[in-house]
Amino acid sequence: MPPEFSRRLPLGLVGPGGRTESLAATPEECAALAARFHLLGIDSLAAELRLRPDSDGAVLAEGALTAEVTQACVVTLEPVPQRVEARLAFRLLSPGQEESDGPEDLDEIACPDGVADLGEAVAEQLALALDPYPRAPGAELPPEATESETGPFAALGRLKRPN
Repeated sequence: MPPEFSRRLPLGLVGPGGRTESLAATPEECAALAARFHLLGIDSLAAELRLRPDSDGAVLAEGALTAEVTQACVVTLEPVPQRVEARLAFRLLSPGQEESDGPEDLDEIACPDGVADLGEAVAEQLALALDPYPRAPGAELPPEATESETGPFAALGRLKRPN
Protein backbone atom coordinates (compact mmCIF):
# COMPACT_ATOMS: atom_id res chain seq x y z
CA MET A 1 0.00 0.00 0.00
CA PRO A 2 1.57 3.33 -1.03
CA PRO A 3 1.95 6.09 1.56
CA GLU A 4 -0.86 8.63 1.79
CA PHE A 5 1.54 11.57 1.29
CA SER A 6 4.28 10.49 -1.09
CA ARG A 7 6.90 12.79 -2.57
CA ARG A 8 9.68 10.66 -4.00
CA LEU A 9 13.09 12.13 -4.78
CA PRO A 10 16.07 10.23 -6.21
CA LEU A 11 19.04 10.97 -3.94
CA GLY A 12 21.19 11.50 -7.05
CA LEU A 13 19.27 14.74 -7.74
CA VAL A 14 20.77 16.31 -4.62
CA GLY A 15 23.87 17.85 -6.12
CA PRO A 16 26.98 19.10 -4.34
CA GLY A 17 25.28 22.44 -3.67
CA GLY A 18 22.18 20.78 -2.22
CA ARG A 19 18.61 21.69 -2.99
CA THR A 20 15.44 22.94 -1.32
CA GLU A 21 12.16 21.06 -1.44
CA SER A 22 8.76 22.50 -0.52
CA LEU A 23 6.03 19.97 0.22
CA ALA A 24 2.32 20.52 0.80
CA ALA A 25 -0.33 17.86 1.26
CA THR A 26 -3.53 18.00 -0.76
CA PRO A 27 -6.91 17.89 1.04
CA GLU A 28 -7.25 14.21 0.05
CA GLU A 29 -3.79 13.40 1.45
CA CYS A 30 -4.62 15.28 4.66
CA ALA A 31 -7.82 13.25 5.08
CA ALA A 32 -5.97 9.97 4.52
CA LEU A 33 -3.25 10.94 7.02
CA ALA A 34 -5.89 11.95 9.58
CA ALA A 35 -7.43 8.48 9.29
CA ARG A 36 -4.01 6.83 9.60
CA PHE A 37 -3.08 8.79 12.73
CA HIS A 38 -6.59 8.57 14.26
CA LEU A 39 -7.10 12.33 14.19
CA LEU A 40 -10.40 14.15 13.74
CA GLY A 41 -8.83 16.08 10.89
CA ILE A 42 -5.80 17.65 9.28
CA ASP A 43 -6.55 20.97 7.63
CA SER A 44 -3.04 21.53 6.30
CA LEU A 45 0.42 20.00 6.26
CA ALA A 46 3.47 21.62 4.72
CA ALA A 47 7.22 21.34 5.05
CA GLU A 48 10.28 23.15 3.81
CA LEU A 49 13.40 21.00 3.58
CA ARG A 50 17.00 21.90 2.80
CA LEU A 51 18.83 18.85 1.46
CA ARG A 52 22.61 18.63 1.25
CA PRO A 53 25.10 15.83 0.79
CA ASP A 54 26.79 14.58 3.96
CA SER A 55 30.46 13.57 4.03
CA ASP A 56 29.67 9.83 4.15
CA GLY A 57 27.41 9.78 1.07
CA ALA A 58 24.11 10.20 2.93
CA VAL A 59 21.86 13.22 2.45
CA LEU A 60 21.18 15.51 5.40
CA ALA A 61 17.66 16.97 5.49
CA GLU A 62 16.91 19.97 7.71
CA GLY A 63 13.89 22.21 7.84
CA ALA A 64 10.49 22.69 9.42
CA LEU A 65 6.96 21.42 9.18
CA THR A 66 3.71 23.18 9.97
CA ALA A 67 0.30 21.62 10.26
CA GLU A 68 -3.20 22.47 11.41
CA VAL A 69 -4.73 19.40 13.07
CA THR A 70 -7.78 18.55 15.14
CA GLN A 71 -7.45 15.89 17.82
CA ALA A 72 -10.00 14.48 20.26
CA CYS A 73 -9.70 15.65 23.88
CA VAL A 74 -8.51 12.76 26.06
CA VAL A 75 -11.06 13.71 28.73
CA THR A 76 -14.20 14.88 26.91
CA LEU A 77 -13.58 13.72 23.31
CA GLU A 78 -14.34 17.29 22.17
CA PRO A 79 -12.43 18.52 19.10
CA VAL A 80 -9.14 20.23 20.00
CA PRO A 81 -7.70 22.26 17.10
CA GLN A 82 -3.93 22.69 17.27
CA ARG A 83 -1.14 24.22 15.25
CA VAL A 84 1.90 21.98 15.02
CA GLU A 85 5.29 23.51 14.28
CA ALA A 86 8.37 21.30 14.39
CA ARG A 87 11.99 21.54 13.36
CA LEU A 88 13.12 18.64 11.20
CA ALA A 89 16.53 17.02 10.94
CA PHE A 90 17.18 13.53 9.60
CA ARG A 91 19.54 11.65 7.31
CA LEU A 92 18.62 9.82 4.12
CA LEU A 93 20.88 6.81 3.67
CA SER A 94 22.15 5.78 0.26
CA PRO A 95 21.89 2.12 -0.80
CA GLY A 96 24.21 -0.08 1.25
CA GLN A 97 24.70 2.37 4.12
CA GLU A 98 24.17 0.99 7.61
CA GLU A 99 21.98 2.82 10.11
CA SER A 100 23.61 4.24 13.24
CA ASP A 101 21.98 3.42 16.52
CA GLY A 102 23.48 5.95 18.88
CA PRO A 103 21.14 7.88 21.16
CA GLU A 104 22.49 11.23 19.93
CA ASP A 105 22.36 10.34 16.22
CA LEU A 106 19.81 11.93 13.91
CA ASP A 107 16.92 9.79 12.71
CA GLU A 108 18.01 7.88 9.64
CA ILE A 109 15.83 6.70 6.79
CA ALA A 110 17.11 3.90 4.61
CA CYS A 111 16.66 4.42 0.88
CA PRO A 112 17.62 0.98 -0.50
CA ASP A 113 16.61 1.88 -4.06
CA GLY A 114 18.32 5.29 -3.90
CA VAL A 115 14.99 7.12 -3.77
CA ALA A 116 13.78 8.97 -0.67
CA ASP A 117 10.09 9.48 0.07
CA LEU A 118 10.17 12.96 1.58
CA GLY A 119 6.39 13.05 2.04
CA GLU A 120 6.39 9.90 4.14
CA ALA A 121 9.35 11.23 6.17
CA VAL A 122 7.41 14.43 6.90
CA ALA A 123 4.25 12.47 7.79
CA GLU A 124 6.23 10.38 10.28
CA GLN A 125 7.71 13.52 11.82
CA LEU A 126 4.20 14.97 12.15
CA ALA A 127 3.10 11.85 14.04
CA LEU A 128 6.00 12.34 16.47
CA ALA A 129 5.19 16.04 16.96
CA LEU A 130 1.50 15.54 17.86
CA ASP A 131 0.35 16.25 21.41
CA PRO A 132 -0.08 12.79 22.96
CA TYR A 133 -2.69 14.04 25.48
CA PRO A 134 -4.70 16.87 23.90
CA ARG A 135 -7.18 18.54 26.25
CA ALA A 136 -10.05 20.89 25.57
CA PRO A 137 -9.94 24.15 27.58
CA GLY A 138 -11.12 23.46 31.13
CA ALA A 139 -11.15 19.67 30.74
CA GLU A 140 -9.80 17.90 33.79
CA LEU A 141 -9.37 14.24 34.61
CA PRO A 142 -11.55 12.91 37.43
CA PRO A 143 -9.71 12.29 40.72
CA GLU A 144 -8.24 8.82 41.04
CA ALA A 145 -10.01 6.40 43.39
CA THR A 146 -8.00 5.01 46.28
CA GLU A 147 -7.36 1.32 46.86
CA SER A 148 -9.80 1.32 49.79
CA GLU A 149 -12.57 2.58 47.48
CA THR A 150 -11.93 0.14 44.61
CA GLY A 151 -9.94 -2.76 46.06
CA PRO A 152 -11.22 -6.32 46.46
CA PHE A 153 -12.66 -5.63 49.95
CA ALA A 154 -14.30 -2.28 49.09
CA ALA A 155 -17.79 -3.86 48.77
CA LEU A 156 -17.39 -5.52 52.18
CA GLY A 157 -16.34 -2.22 53.72
CA ARG A 158 -19.53 -0.58 52.46
CA LEU A 159 -21.61 -3.33 54.16
CA LYS A 160 -19.98 -2.71 57.55
CA ARG A 161 -22.34 -1.19 60.11
CA PRO A 162 -21.30 1.94 61.92
CA ASN A 163 -20.69 1.41 65.68
